[in-house]
Amino acid sequence: MNHADPDPASPVDLRLGPGLVLSDPRQAPTPGWVEIVGGRIHHVGPEPTPAVAIEAVSLHDRIVIPALVNTHCHTSQQLGRGLADDVDLLTWLHDRIWPYEIALTEADAEVSAALCAIEQVRSGTTTIADPGGRHVDGMARGLEAVGIRAFLGRSTMDSGDGRPALDCDDLAEALDRQDDLARRWHGRGRMRFSYTLRTIFNCSDELIVATAERAAALGTVVQMHVAEVPEELSFSLSTRGATTVRHLGSLGVLGPRFLAVHATWVDDDEIALLAATRTPVSHNAGSNLKILGVPRVAEWIEAGVVVALGTDGAPSNNRMSMIDEMWLASLTQKGRRVDPTVLPAGEVLAMATTGGAKALGLADEIGRIEVGMAADLVIVDPRTANMSPLHDPHAALVTSMKSENVESVLCEGQWLMRDRVITTVDEAAVIDEARSRAAAIRSRM
Repeated sequence: MNHADPDPASPVDLRLGPGLVLSDPRQAPTPGWVEIVGGRIHHVGPEPTPAVAIEAVSLHDRIVIPALVNTHCHTSQQLGRGLADDVDLLTWLHDRIWPYEIALTEADAEVSAALCAIEQVRSGTTTIADPGGRHVDGMARGLEAVGIRAFLGRSTMDSGDGRPALDCDDLAEALDRQDDLARRWHGRGRMRFSYTLRTIFNCSDELIVATAERAAALGTVVQMHVAEVPEELSFSLSTRGATTVRHLGSLGVLGPRFLAVHATWVDDDEIALLAATRTPVSHNAGSNLKILGVPRVAEWIEAGVVVALGTDGAPSNNRMSMIDEMWLASLTQKGRRVDPTVLPAGEVLAMATTGGAKALGLADEIGRIEVGMAADLVIVDPRTANMSPLHDPHAALVTSMKSENVESVLCEGQWLMRDRVITTVDEAAVIDEARSRAAAIRSRM
């Protein structure tokens, strides 16, 4: 446990406790208190400080955990849930998702992002990496309204067959659009900008390299869908002379700030390359199982790859819950290796918290409950049929917890959900508008 040395005469903004506190995702929670000042964790310990608390919340029989980090979350696709089930990836993209995305207006994207953010909060997530849509301003406003932290991006392409007519930027246009968005949104409140690349099918080498250079200059991450399906590997071999990961390595863009999403189809040498370059990977267990395949996540971890988790988008996963992703990620690797010791609870919790923070360059900000870190916290109520009895709280957070166990959520010390009520927006109104807009979008498609 960490302890601050607070001035007893200075009040704390919020005192939580006593309850079980999961300070380190790889360790079991221990009894204690958490105190917050100015949106930061001010004290963690077995006893509270003597300071006066402006607000005090009892944690009787509750567990406090670091808020989850979703490293792949298509907020603009939320209104397309259910439009692209039971088809292969290229059909999913060309025939379902691109027509949907073209039919979206900026107002649609704003409501879609707000609805997605609500689902994230209800499942204990306060930070997301959005790999991009067409209407970034609308997406950002929706996320700002709910109050979560986000890496924004514009889905960027400059080449390839089958691109929608309204998404046919050339190299200069693709870079200019991103630069403009970066100037307007990077560092605005809880928003950061992230340079994004769709896939190697749709991005020239010039765009890939220039994007990585811009991201490095801004101090942000690059997001790219990587090695999703065997057809992608064949395409990369035929057009670049090497598979996707090898080619990205030869371009010199792999590294700690290059977030490789999916990486479903990588071989041993590519896993070693990801580890050697310290390139993080976002594992999306649900959408992978549905469309792409089962990657060798256990081997990634054994090789030293930084692994984070993501939900992907509503049309490819349907369940936009990081809680579900933790459970599914654990089970699929145990079954694939026929080894129940693979991906124990602590490792999975780390992927959803500290792994996500590291993948986004926020390891010193979020992902742990420590003094000085941002107060991104989730209060879990395990007093439900699905989590009772609580013989092993640590394992139960991965194997038994569901979204309904998330009682309250804080982001930088602000209540986003209190006693299961979203506090920042009118949730019912957002849902009603989302349903109406989704019907209109489908008719336009």
